[in-house]
Amino acid sequence: MFQTGEGASLGTEAMPLHRSLGLTDEAMLGLYAKMTLTRALDDRLWALNRQGKAPLVASCQGVEAASLGVGLAAKEDGDCFLFPYYRDMALKLVFGITPMELVIGHLGKEGDSFNGGRQFLLQGASTDRPMIQTSNVVGSNLCQSVGYAIGCKILGEKTVTLVSFGDGGSSQGECHEAMNFAGVHKAPVVFVCYNNRLAISVPQEKQMAIKDLADRAAGYGFPGRVVDGTDLLEVYQNVKAAIERAREESGGPTFLEMKVERLRPHTSDDDDTRYRSAEDLEASKGRDPLVKLRSYLTNIGVLTTSQEERIRGEAREEVNRATEEAEKAEPPDPSTLMRHVYSP
Repeated sequence: MFQTGEGASLGTEAMPLHRSLGLTDEAMLGLYAKMTLTRALDDRLWALNRQGKAPLVASCQGVEAASLGVGLAAKEDGDCFLFPYYRDMALKLVFGITPMELVIGHLGKEGDSFNGGRQFLLQGASTDRPMIQTSNVVGSNLCQSVGYAIGCKILGEKTVTLVSFGDGGSSQGECHEAMNFAGVHKAPVVFVCYNNRLAISVPQEKQMAIKDLADRAAGYGFPGRVVDGTDLLEVYQNVKAAIERAREESGGPTFLEMKVERLRPHTSDDDDTRYRSAEDLEASKGRDPLVKLRSYLTNIGVLTTSQEERIRGEAREEVNRATEEAEKAEPPDPSTLMRHVYSP
């Protein structure tokens, strides 16, 4: 069952929502730790950029709950293939990508398992994970994901494909092509749009004449849902339901519009003060997913002050270790520049 609406994850005093969803208190603490680690990694990568060590960083701050919820639902399902986009750090951590890999990929060092130290936000592929990383062409993963989903359907496999993209990506022609084809063929795919209303620097009202991107799904013959993307449990519920629907014989695609926030500039090369007011940024901070999850767990007595301090300390130590190891790594051998580009 799809869940939407403000406060959908509050639950009741007798039964907090996470327990009714089959998530234990220990599992929730683990998810909070994962989100805390994601934020700590993002902060470190931003610092490394300012030190001139990481050429480019695209922050995931404000998207962590959506990314983590998608990753959790897909991981639990056990038969999903993902086409994530560049703000999906939390999802990648769920699927076993290590902090070391995240840091070394941003530094462009030898040992980068995704693109051999080419330094562009973990773009490429790693065959031991069920995912193809995004390319720098906005929206290109949409058609690829539908093709993969239809291929699985033709082969009689039960795999469900999930693809994530931003509201700017939804304005690309590939989005229409992918959603139209998926609707016609009832492809087992879940479209996950992280809508931060900005598309780098273009506000939503200048991109489209509708309030909710999810409304577009009706034109392709499948359901669209608006989800509070800062609410981990609401995301988790809706992604689980969409995966189940995709696998049903009469099911097919679902479009999930995650209403998220962007708490930092588009990338480390961006100056968002040129197009974003201080008031708008402050309003976004009021919907910080990390703060929301912390408040939820604290209010129901699952997270204590001592646990919070321990989780923060462990995240800081893990990020420090990853940074130290990545900085010691050597640059890639220049002789490998053309590897995987041209046939020998």
